[in-house]
Amino acid sequence: MSEVLLWVVGILAAAVGVAVSIALHEVGHLLPAKRFGVKVTQYMVGFGPTLWSRRRGETEYGVKAIPLGGYIRMVGMFPPGPDGRVRASSTGRWALLAEEARQASAVEVEPGQEHRAFYRQAVWKRLLIMFGGPLVNLVLALVLTAVAVSGIGRPGFVPTLSAVSQCVLPATSTATTCTDADPAAPGAAAGLRAGDEVVEFDGAPVRDWESLSAAIRERGGRSVDLVVLREGQRVPLTVTPVLTQRAVLDARGEPTGRTREVGFLGVSPSIAVVRTDLTDVPAVVGEQVGQVAGIVLRLPQRLYDVAQAAFGSAPRDPDGPIGVVGIGRLAGELNAQPAVIPGDELAERTSRLVSLLAGLNVALFVFNMVPLLPFDGGHIAGGLWEVVKKGLFRLRRRPDPGPVDVAKAMPVAYGVSILLVGMSVLLLYADIVRPVTLNQ
Repeated sequence: MSEVLLWVVGILAAAVGVAVSIALHEVGHLLPAKRFGVKVTQYMVGFGPTLWSRRRGETEYGVKAIPLGGYIRMVGMFPPGPDGRVRASSTGRWALLAEEARQASAVEVEPGQEHRAFYRQAVWKRLLIMFGGPLVNLVLALVLTAVAVSGIGRPGFVPTLSAVSQCVLPATSTATTCTDADPAAPGAAAGLRAGDEVVEFDGAPVRDWESLSAAIRERGGRSVDLVVLREGQRVPLTVTPVLTQRAVLDARGEPTGRTREVGFLGVSPSIAVVRTDLTDVPAVVGEQVGQVAGIVLRLPQRLYDVAQAAFGSAPRDPDGPIGVVGIGRLAGELNAQPAVIPGDELAERTSRLVSLLAGLNVALFVFNMVPLLPFDGGHIAGGLWEVVKKGLFRLRRRPDPGPVDVAKAMPVAYGVSILLVGMSVLLLYADIVRPVTLNQ
C-alpha cells in the first residue's frame, strides 16, 4: 500500500473516530435524559447548517456541517428567576443575557409539559444527565486503551537479549568496536549470550525490560544472581554490574548532555509486541487524564506558545494542544510510518490509531469536565452547588431555595465560547503552517 494511501486511510479513520466519539458523547446525555422523562427535541452531531436530519417521535436526529462538537436540546434547561418571573427585573447588560437564556428556555416548555423540563428534575438526575457524556468518553478511553495496549499490543523492549557487549566503552566514546585496552563487559564475562531471556534478577522475577534495566543501574559494583532461559532451560548465573558513566536521557529518551554513574551490564534488549495487563489500563488512562488536565490548567501559556510558533520562529511543542486538522495529520503520519516489527504492519498501525482515538476521548472527558459553561462541567458544578446550598438551608431550617439559577453564568458561557472559537482558529492556522509531527 502506498504512503499516500496510508495517509488517507489514517486521516479517514481519525475523522470517523472523532465523529463517533462525539456522537456517543451526546448519546451519554440523551439516554438518561429520555429515561428520566426530560423532553429532548434535538440530537445533533456538529454545529452550523444541517446536512441531514430525521425526526423520530419528539426528537430530531441530525448531522451538521461543522464537526467541532455536538449537542442535545433539552427543554427547560434554565429555571425562572429567583422571583419566579422570566422577564428581567434589571436592565443591566449581564442580567439581560441571563434573562434571554431564561426566556428561550421558558418558550420551549409547552403547557402541560412543565414536569418534563430539565430544571424540574431532581438534582441527582440532572447530574447523571450532564455527567453521562463525559462518562461515555472516559469509558471509550478505557476500552480503546485496553484494545490497543492489552489486546493488540505495541512494539516494546523485552528482557530477551538481542546482543551482549564484549567490552565497556566510555559514554563519551565514539568507538563501535572493542580493543584490547577496553575492560571486558560484565555480562559477557558472566556467560550471558544473545537470545537469553532474563527471568529472574537478584531474587526477583523480571516482568519487563524497564524494571530489569532499572535494577541493573541500581546495583553497580554488587554481585547479583540472575536466571536466564536458554533453549528452554533455566540457567543460573552470577554477574557484577560495573559502575560507569552513562548519558542521562530526558522524558522523550533524548540525551540531555549530562552523564551519571550507574551500573552497567553490557546487554541490549530485543523488540517484540508487548501487551500491558488489563489491570494496568486504568493507571495508563489516569496518567493521560493527568497530562491533559495539566495542559488545560496551563492553557493560556500553551496557546501563547502555539502563537509564538505559528507567527514566529519558535518550535511547536509536540506535547501542546492541537486542533482537528492536527489530529488528522498525526493520524495520517502514524498510519504511514513503517512498522517497527516486520510482518506486524496491520496490527501495529491499528494499535497506533486506536491509541490516538483513546487519547482524543481522554481530552474530550477532561475538557467537558471544566466547571464553566458551556461545558458539561459548568452544569455539573451548578448541580453540586445546589446540593450544598440545599443542605445548608436544611441545617438552618430554612425553606428549600429551589434550583440554582445557572442562567446567571451565561455571560461567562458567552465569554468562554468566544475564547473557544479563537482557540480553534489559532490551532487550525498553527496546524497548517507549523504542524506537530512525529519526528520533532
